[in-house]
Amino acid sequence: MNFIQIQIKTLFSDVILPTKQTSGAAGYDVYSYNPGKTIVIPKNSVEFVHTGFILEIPGGYDVEIRPRSGLSTKYKVIIPNSPATIDSDYRGEILVALFNLGDSEFVIEHGMRVAQLVLRKSIHIEWKTVEELSQTERGKGGFGSTGKL
Repeated sequence: MNFIQIQIKTLFSDVILPTKQTSGAAGYDVYSYNPGKTIVIPKNSVEFVHTGFILEIPGGYDVEIRPRSGLSTKYKVIIPNSPATIDSDYRGEILVALFNLGDSEFVIEHGMRVAQLVLRKSIHIEWKTVEELSQTERGKGGFGSTGKL
């Protein structure tokens, strides 16, 4: 198994570091940091949830913050800019934006798993301007152009 070391700075001594729940998991669960209080997300609203940590992501990589499947399917709590991208040069606290699409308010308790974090290799692009592009069977066909199923 390949590993890469990511430096993490905790802002408080009791921050829960991101954890994998199983050996085959791709994502690391991210925990809320809101000691002594709950965060209430009204329906159709977005709230930012603190994690209490800062990452130093190596150049050539980024981190994606993705929804947890249980929150999104059971409670309709999603990440509105999913996946959220954390660039390698960002040095602020990792915050998780949560959007409540459910029919009632949703409560975030301290230490609750609110998202998952995935490290991703970034490929930098060199743009090449051309007069023509190659033709494909699909061509300019966009949304829904290949059929319903």
